[in-house]
Amino acid sequence: QVQLVESGGGLVQPGGSLRLSCAASGRIFSINAMGWYRQAPGKQRELVAVIISGGSTNYSDSVKGRFTISRDNADNTVYLQMNSLKPEDTAVYYCNAGIRATPWGTANTYWGRGTQVTVSS
Repeated sequence: QVQLVESGGGLVQPGGSLRLSCAASGRIFSINAMGWYRQAPGKQRELVAVIISGGSTNYSDSVKGRFTISRDNADNTVYLQMNSLKPEDTAVYYCNAGIRATPWGTANTYWGRGTQVTVSS
């Protein structure tokens, strides 16, 4: 069984910073892409940033230049450094990963339970 556990959310003032972490554990042979999504009240879940195993990254236009995604392949952990936070960044942030449990298996998609980020003065 594979688990993704997020941490690092909280309340921050506009212009502030937070760093989210997501650790994958369980039966893991390899991890392809890892990413962060968010869902604000009344809105659909949206992609924030993604990083593939080789290190290439992609960001939504709304966070480019403010957020940075990174990963530690040795620890199966992905991070999201969020700077210059705005009230519109308020949402539940979810970790996502494509994980292969065995060398011969296909990759399955896993989700964390989410961590709340609130940007407010």
